[in-house]
Amino acid sequence: MKIVYPTIGCIILALTVSANAATSLSDDFWLLGNFTQNVPCKGDGTDPAEAKVEISPQQIESKIGVCTFLDTKEDSKSVKLHVECQFPAGPLMGEITFTQKPNNTIDFIDRDKTYNATLYRCPK
Repeated sequence: MKIVYPTIGCIILALTVSANAATSLSDDFWLLGNFTQNVPCKGDGTDPAEAKVEISPQQIESKIGVCTFLDTKEDSKSVKLHVECQFPAGPLMGEITFTQKPNNTIDFIDRDKTYNATLYRCPK
């Protein structure tokens, strides 16, 4: 009996890790970086904290929470992401789309079109 319980625990842990494994974007994908939403980014430390957004290959971080990528569908000028977000009110799963614009901004909209924003890339 002593051997069965650790084995079951390892199997459950392995299944949990593989189920929670996130999809990631390539390290040089156009969407990655630091941004502000709905206001141009100054990048000098004076940008409002509530407007800051950081997009890494695996997730999006903002003041309201963290969204981990579960699945991605890339196009040359847009990417659709299936995400799981951790918010103070609890977790939420959804789909969001980012579209690269000619003026060096990125449009963001959720699947239900209840929230949209314009992201402004911060200077490095």
